[in-house]
Amino acid sequence: MNLKYWLIIMFFFSTLLNAKVIAQIPEASGICYISSTKTLLVANDEGWLYEITPKGKLVRKKYIGKYGLEGISYSSATDKLYLANEAKNSILVMDRVSLKVEKEIKIKKEFKEKKVLTKSKKSGIEAIAFLDGELYISHQASVVFKVGSLKKNKTKIKQVYKHGYKDIAGLTFKDGYLYMVSDKKNLLIKYDINKNKTLQKMKLPKFAQEGICFDEKNNVYFADDNGRVLKFKMKKFSIN
Repeated sequence: MNLKYWLIIMFFFSTLLNAKVIAQIPEASGICYISSTKTLLVANDEGWLYEITPKGKLVRKKYIGKYGLEGISYSSATDKLYLANEAKNSILVMDRVSLKVEKEIKIKKEFKEKKVLTKSKKSGIEAIAFLDGELYISHQASVVFKVGSLKKNKTKIKQVYKHGYKDIAGLTFKDGYLYMVSDKKNLLIKYDINKNKTLQKMKLPKFAQEGICFDEKNNVYFADDNGRVLKFKMKKFSIN
């Protein structure tokens, strides 16, 4: 291991020591930040949504329904929330204000005549993220894929990215780059989605990473499946 890489790792771990547990949320499985309200939306895999402040104060919570929620993302262009429903490999479209599910969009299983999605509970969709109007979803079978139009009740897989990492349970975009967390390997990966290549990866302390997001103050938040929301202050998160 060269000195530069070692210093990066040490910086990241020293930063993690300053982490705060800002909220206790059972089986937290996804998280996103909404800049207009300065709040976080946290999903759990029993069908609940929690809205909290960056300090962890509960704003509201609502039972959405019997869904296996495994990820949540927000689009400012539509002012909608989009949730990954692992139980049916579908996308829930939700009104941000009322938290009412407006539509459930099923994803076609095949891409170029090859099956990408399966019904197995151990190989469903795990995370969801938006970039420039495009929706990306993580599948446990070591791929991220981009879906097509969300206007109808069914959509297709447009493109598949074989990143090679196991159990990517959290996705988010920052400055045009995709950040992924591998729960199985305790890794944080910075990925160039356009070039389909890894830029950097960092080892995380062992915890049940299930979601990741950033705010505009360069804080990073993790949804922990063990029942917590963690907040880290990362002044130099882009480690070039």
